[in-house]
Amino acid sequence: QVQLVESGGGLVQAGDSLRLSCAASGRTFSDTGMGWFRQAPGKEREFVAGIDRSGGTFYADSVKGRFTLSRDNTKKTVSLQMNNLKSDDSAVYFCAQTPRVAFFATFAYLADPKTYRTWGQGTQVTVSS
Repeated sequence: QVQLVESGGGLVQAGDSLRLSCAASGRTFSDTGMGWFRQAPGKEREFVAGIDRSGGTFYADSVKGRFTLSRDNTKKTVSLQMNNLKSDDSAVYFCAQTPRVAFFATFAYLADPKTYRTWGQGTQVTVSS
């Protein structure tokens, strides 16, 4: 059974950086897509970033240029580097994993929460202004 464990959240000031990590257990990782979503109080869960098997990355417009997603298939981890954080970035961040997928994915595929089979418990990110 695959499990995802997020880490790296915390309380920072606007303009600061944080690095979130997600560690996966289980036999499959390199043949899956990975994504990060976030959910603020009273709001729906929204797509933040996704990465396909080729290492191709996709970002929400709100984080493009500030966030960078990467994966390490050897360590079965994905990392989300978040720079120039804003108060609007405050949310619980969730890591998610797709089932086995084709080598190249599309934005529409990775941005759809229904694509993902496994979710982590989430890590809180709070940005004070």
